[in-house]
Amino acid sequence: MTFKELNLRDELLFAIKELGFEQPMPIQERTIPFIQNQDSDLVALAQTGTGKTAAFGLPILNMLDESARQTQALILSPTRELCIQISNELKNYSNHLKGMRVVAVYGGEDIRIQLKQLAVPPQIIVATPGRLMDLMKRKKVETADIRFLVLDEADVMLNMGFRDDIESILKQTPETRRTLLFSATMPKEIANIVHQFMKNYEEIVVGTKNSGAVNVEHVYYLTSEKYKYAALKRIVDLNPDIYGIVFCRTRQETKEMAEKLMQDGYNADALHGDLSQAQRDTVMQKFRIRNIQLLVATDVAARGLDVDDLTHVINYNLPDDNEVYTHRSGRTGRVNKKGVSISLILPKEINKIKALEKMLKKNFVQQQIPNGQEVLKKQLYHLIDRMINVEVKKDQIQPYMGESTPKSL
Repeated sequence: MTFKELNLRDELLFAIKELGFEQPMPIQERTIPFIQNQDSDLVALAQTGTGKTAAFGLPILNMLDESARQTQALILSPTRELCIQISNELKNYSNHLKGMRVVAVYGGEDIRIQLKQLAVPPQIIVATPGRLMDLMKRKKVETADIRFLVLDEADVMLNMGFRDDIESILKQTPETRRTLLFSATMPKEIANIVHQFMKNYEEIVVGTKNSGAVNVEHVYYLTSEKYKYAALKRIVDLNPDIYGIVFCRTRQETKEMAEKLMQDGYNADALHGDLSQAQRDTVMQKFRIRNIQLLVATDVAARGLDVDDLTHVINYNLPDDNEVYTHRSGRTGRVNKKGVSISLILPKEINKIKALEKMLKKNFVQQQIPNGQEVLKKQLYHLIDRMINVEVKKDQIQPYMGESTPKSL
């Protein structure tokens, strides 16, 4: 199937082509025709990184009236980072729709700036629940003309404690609106919202409900608490090109882990709740441009992060909630790329691995912690490979070639 077969406007097709997308992803193939051709609500279950923004964004952009100065769609997301990302993607898709405005509103930024952006109502508002509630209380967001309400990463929003805000927003939007809920998992809290606020809804599942990402390999290492940090370093050393997140249980452990890794010469930094928004933005920018290879984070701090091309997720501690593991591991193996989810476990935690295998319907492979010889061999091969594949620009080295030529005897 092609995007043209999805009956999208020429302006959207042109933008999609400019962005280099050729074929819709599975979630897009199923949701775009449904949103455009049906009138009922939608519950879509798919892993993060499967193209969900386009899955709801393209049909909404296709159906809105860009000439009307009314807010016609609200999109809720759990974090500032994800809010900004969704907004930017929608702006890219609507680049050729004259008059279409997308505004992102979120905490951590001066509300006066956002109030100016809302002075003329945009057709689409992308918001975090808390900031949207604040703006609605100030009567700065008009909801009477809302046609679409999207709950993106709904399970993450509920885990972050936004249930009351979400319910309040749902109650303040017209009953005629269509609610589109996107989630990676379907916990009881999601089911409760669905049954309370969504009528005559359709459920679309890409993959298996509450399953892990398809392209992720699940690996675990048995170790002791005493040698766990040493085991982590060995595993990282065995993967010289690693680009991943190390999950810890507490912010204190996150700080200490990142500090130890940096002291030991690794490109690492921490992401936790004690950071200011400016500090968080700095760390995330360094991570996105790969100045940092390892981001050490708590689940709370990492919620809503959207970074492509992660090679590994490392569970320094297994989460208490198995569904949290699904979120962690789903951060790698995205957009048809392969990834690895590694867990460092104590012998007493082997039953947790079995429970995860049962839930995800996937086999977890036990591997042995690499020894020094294995690490040395892998690092040496990696160095040789880099030297062989280095790109030499002849025009830049030509002036120096004469100097490096040995004189004849």
